[in-house]
Amino acid sequence: MISLNDYLYSGNTVLKILLQYSADLKAEAIKTKNPIDLAHSNFLMQIIELLEHSDFLSSQSQRIKDFYLFMTQKYPYLAFTFKGRIKSLIRSEEKFNGYILEYIYDYYKANGRYPSDTEIKNSLNCFRDLIAYRIVISLPQCHVLEGESREEQELKFLYEIANTMPDFLEEKGFSPRLSEETIEDYNGGLTENNRPYYRDYVQNPRLSGYKSLHITFYDNLTRCYTELQLRTKDMDDYAEIGDANHFGYEKSQEINRTRRDIIKSGECQYFDEAYERLVKLQELDLSKVDVNMFKAYNNQLINDGCGLFRGRQILPFEHLSRFQNDLIL
Repeated sequence: MISLNDYLYSGNTVLKILLQYSADLKAEAIKTKNPIDLAHSNFLMQIIELLEHSDFLSSQSQRIKDFYLFMTQKYPYLAFTFKGRIKSLIRSEEKFNGYILEYIYDYYKANGRYPSDTEIKNSLNCFRDLIAYRIVISLPQCHVLEGESREEQELKFLYEIANTMPDFLEEKGFSPRLSEETIEDYNGGLTENNRPYYRDYVQNPRLSGYKSLHITFYDNLTRCYTELQLRTKDMDDYAEIGDANHFGYEKSQEINRTRRDIIKSGECQYFDEAYERLVKLQELDLSKVDVNMFKAYNNQLINDGCGLFRGRQILPFEHLSRFQNDLIL
């Protein structure tokens, strides 16, 4: 069995690693008649297309920028940032194998048998956040009136922006996709028309305390999915450097994804292979990795210029509130 780890020590670029890993997985899948490895190879091809064809990313980010410019006019008193990124190779690989583990585990627990090849493949059609944009807003203290709550004001603006976004981006070629999340007695700030599109982690935070609004769009011009996240600065701080930060979240996911208590080794090939690949990545010493444009002194001190571990940035737009910067270009 081959894994991503086998390709991380030869000084190659991320793109060459992807091409070799994907090609070898496909050849192995055909040889062993393994449909899950074939689906895995096709998944890696999606990432290759993102990295190879930058023209469509330029088109997409320009249309996202139109919403940024709209916000600078409508909310000159808000400070906000727009960030875009392509999910990193290691994170994507972890997520793919993690989905296999979770699906097989939950299926076996519920049904007492393992899912078919087709059922596993169908469960893997859920990767819609390889490209993601994030909007983070903040209301400067100079704009908070005496007696008003800054948090309440920011939340009001966050939902107002969320309710405006689907119609605005639909005119730019994006189609909002229905969310599978259902919440009874919803009392958040999303309108009835927009509620079906969002996963509202503000009203229903994750167990880690993570809060954000998530919505997925299909870009009809570039023919790919992209996710948009909306947060206040406090929510973003908690997600990035608080208890819900990436490392804390990944630690909790390690526990969920490596469950083996009811699935014995050797009973399900697809579970065993995904388990081994994921454990190898979780035990990876990044300081030993030799990938072009990547350097790490340990698993915290990392300079990632290629999107191996942290993801590749697409756009950073920043808007400073009026009274700090009166010029809006």
